[in-house]
Amino acid sequence: MSPSQTRNHGKFWPKVRPLIWEKAQQLYQEEQARTMGTDYKGITATHKELREAGYFHTAKLITLRNLYHQNKTSSAKTPYREYHDKNGKHSCTLELQKGKGYIKA
Repeated sequence: MSPSQTRNHGKFWPKVRPLIWEKAQQLYQEEQARTMGTDYKGITATHKELREAGYFHTAKLITLRNLYHQNKTSSAKTPYREYHDKNGKHSCTLELQKGKGYIKA
C-alpha cells in the first residue's frame, strides 16, 4: 500500500477545501466580470490557474477568517469548531477563583 492509502484523513481540511475552491472561483468570476465588461462570458478557471493567479491564497484567507468569525459568534457546528473542540486547541475556559475571573488557555 502507498502512504496515501494508509494515512488517516483529517476532518477539518476535507470539509474546508471545497469552500476555498468555491470562493476562489467566485473571486475569479467577479474580477473577470469587472474587467471584461460586456465581453464577459463566465469562463471558469482551472485549479492550477486559480493557484498561480493568487485567487486560491486569497480565498483561503477569506474562508478561514469567515469560519473563525462564525465560530466565535454562533453555537452552530462549523468545521473550525468541530476540529478545535475535538483537539482542544485554541479553546479557552473561564474559571472563577476567589471571586476573580481569569482565562485559562
